[in-house]
Amino acid sequence: MPQYYEERGLLTPQRTPSGYRHYQEADVEQAALVSSLVRSGLPTRLIMPLLHEPSPVNGDETDDEDDELIALFAAEFARLDSQVTCLSFSRDAVQQHLRRLHTARADLDPEPA
Repeated sequence: MPQYYEERGLLTPQRTPSGYRHYQEADVEQAALVSSLVRSGLPTRLIMPLLHEPSPVNGDETDDEDDELIALFAAEFARLDSQVTCLSFSRDAVQQHLRRLHTARADLDPEPA
């Protein structure tokens, strides 16, 4: 995966004279972040601007690209928020079922003499 991330500009490790990648601690942390964002479904086109500080806006001028990026991030936030809600509901349902299974098993086990 590091090569894939590097090709897309999401990681920029240093190179040794022989061409080997040299990762620093910050690179490892960024790779973990990128990997997590990719696994959550965030498209790489949104990960790139997420990794960099936004450019300052000049006065009252608004840039169409910035407006589009804001809309994309707002939609992604709504999608992730919905996913978190769904996953939380599912987690709670599974946890309740596990409790019922443990209780049923405890009811079936004979009590120690």
